[in-house]
Amino acid sequence: MKGIEYLRKKLEVYRRGALYRQEVYDMKNIDVSPGITIPAKLREQYRASLGWGAKAVDSLADRLVFREFANDNFNINEIFQMNSADILFDDAKLSALINSCSFIYISEGGDGLPRLQVIQGSEATGILDPVTRLLKEGYAVLSRDVYDNPEQELYFVPGRTDLFIKGDQADSVENSATAPLLVPIINRPDATKPFGRSRITPSAIYYQKYAKRTLERADITAEFYSWPQKYVAGLSPEAENLDTWKATISSMLRFDRDEEGREPKLGQFTTPSMSPFTEQLRTAASGFAGETGLTLDDLGFPSDNPSSAEAIKASHETLRLAAEKAQRDFSSGFLNVGFLAASLRDGFEYKRNQLYQTKAKWEPVFKPDAATISSIGDGVGKINQSVPGYFGNKNLRDLTGVDGESNE
Repeated sequence: MKGIEYLRKKLEVYRRGALYRQEVYDMKNIDVSPGITIPAKLREQYRASLGWGAKAVDSLADRLVFREFANDNFNINEIFQMNSADILFDDAKLSALINSCSFIYISEGGDGLPRLQVIQGSEATGILDPVTRLLKEGYAVLSRDVYDNPEQELYFVPGRTDLFIKGDQADSVENSATAPLLVPIINRPDATKPFGRSRITPSAIYYQKYAKRTLERADITAEFYSWPQKYVAGLSPEAENLDTWKATISSMLRFDRDEEGREPKLGQFTTPSMSPFTEQLRTAASGFAGETGLTLDDLGFPSDNPSSAEAIKASHETLRLAAEKAQRDFSSGFLNVGFLAASLRDGFEYKRNQLYQTKAKWEPVFKPDAATISSIGDGVGKINQSVPGYFGNKNLRDLTGVDGESNE
């Protein structure tokens, strides 16, 4: 066991990055923008805000709709339903996509059913078992004081959960689970990053910063585009000082010759073009779209011709693959939650391999339109003629997302 002190230090190391990604998602991040021409004070007045980071997360999270656990031998669907499953699943997957992982804390409820609570990735950590994706020991912060110091902490080990208040142990609760009652929900884990990867990648952050700098420069340039700079050459030194605001908005100005008969010359600087900024912004959008599996339509650059459902699906092929990968990753995490919650509910040390028949079911990433359903129906009819009973209510719902009526 590493101990709670080790986990406290580990959380502080990774917490800063998690909080920054959350700020990017909330559009509250303030970036230091490099530049050699625009003064810092002027840039502060035209600071841009962009929601591409939130779009990258929400576009995937909104397509991940958890349905149920099939072959639910341990009745874990009931546990999730009694813990507001529609909110719980959405909260867990959203936090996992932002921070690369989230955690679900399992505790005993007053009605005999376990209580499930989502803890975001910036407030929990642990030592991961690479085989089961369960924790060997875990640590979570439930609340912090006004100075951002941990106030209520939980330390998890197999069979026991310890409560710490302001650094001192206040309570310890025994349980019948074979693993700590803190379960990670991980997005895209691998051998080098066992706690997964965020949808808000460094590359996506770069393209968003690039777009924000472009918007700031365009906004400042627009001021000169709206009111072109003018000049007067050859004005006598004894002439009255020119009121710049009056010279800007006046429709008629008068300039007299000097004593030697010389007259001033009026001119206007060339107005800067806004076209380069539009091209730069589109370049940033293309890079961001390629990184996150979105299209330019998703980022506010609509195409001339509206797309059909099949065309939209084809253009989001990368997003579809990412969604299916997320479904596989989250299924394992949610099943681990159900396994430990069932052990806590029944007071019995179940084994993880006892749930091998229980499978997570998700709604289709892209719901088909009427034309697609019609073509699916034709294909199903032909296949069932060749192999009777190959398609039924269950696998048709997995294919179409439509819950048909049944006499079974």
